[in-house]
Amino acid sequence: MSNLTISVDDELVRRARIKAIEEGTSLSAKVRDFLASYAMGSTQPRFTPAPELPVFRGAGGLQPGVQAGSNKSLLAAADGHTPPAPAP
Repeated sequence: MSNLTISVDDELVRRARIKAIEEGTSLSAKVRDFLASYAMGSTQPRFTPAPELPVFRGAGGLQPGVQAGSNKSLLAAADGHTPPAPAP
């Protein structure tokens, strides 16, 4: 196996190493994978598809007292607090 010396910004290497560790691999393995793909003609990085997020498909609309046009009311409801009474 050959060693390759490249110049890369220190911060970029640091962030890439952290991400590789989070993915359970090494930065060297990620570079090898990229170079193999590149050498075979694929310049597109391999991304894993985004996970499917749960979506509420229920009905009923807003809770009583929540004002759709009020950020304060929506934030309070999202935090589980009783929505403030509507202004007269």
